[in-house]
Amino acid sequence: MRCAVAGLVVVVGLAGCAPGGSDPSARGTESTSASASVSPLISGDVIVLAAASLTESFTVLGHQFEAAHPGVKVTFSFAGSAALARQLISGAPADVFASASVTNMGQVVAAGAASDPRVFAKNVMQIAVPPTNPGRVAGLGSLAGADVKTALCQEHVPCGATAATVLANAKITVTPVTLEPDVKSVLSKVELGEVDAGVVYVTDVLAAGDKVKGVQIPADVNASTSYPIAALTTSANAAAAAEFVDYVLSSDGASVLAAAGFEKP
Repeated sequence: MRCAVAGLVVVVGLAGCAPGGSDPSARGTESTSASASVSPLISGDVIVLAAASLTESFTVLGHQFEAAHPGVKVTFSFAGSAALARQLISGAPADVFASASVTNMGQVVAAGAASDPRVFAKNVMQIAVPPTNPGRVAGLGSLAGADVKTALCQEHVPCGATAATVLANAKITVTPVTLEPDVKSVLSKVELGEVDAGVVYVTDVLAAGDKVKGVQIPADVNASTSYPIAALTTSANAAAAAEFVDYVLSSDGASVLAAAGFEKP
């Protein structure tokens, strides 16, 4: 077994686990997938480094992939795409990288750590507020109020860069009370009631269920980010890595991603 990835990464092994806070419709896809056929042709471990916003959907896909390939064990490390890219460039052991940003994937490809990335999904932004909406957030304009505590992602990570584009499009200046390393950290601040609002992805609001409420962002100022995936050139299990990438790009993968709220690329 290869060593666990160090740093900011949270490692999730699929054996005996269930995705916390995942969308029920996505979990249903796990048990009803019909087109995945069992294949004994690959085996061993597959380590997937994936953007934090993919936590629920990729955990489902991992279970389905293991069911179709009984000799394979998939282990995920979910974190901000920028942090994962830095770790891969530094030589962290892994087989697949799924980023929430073409830019971060490009850095990994330029370093020679990945090749042939393919975009598999798109995500747009939404405002998350606590269920009681204590800040009375009605839209983007509310976030500019001095009495509204807002959480954003750090600008060098995809959720922060995309949120910055949204605010620029809307010509709104927001002074956040906290800048978080990934989108799940922003969502957690909202769920705990530590802030009045957070700018996250649509998929994160859906995954949180009744822990938060979503406030729509008008389409004419909203922004999106694209998600590329690639097998890593240093993979110790290249055949299984390539098969996992193909599975994410398959119709089964598209169904799980759509149920989680992702858009087609």
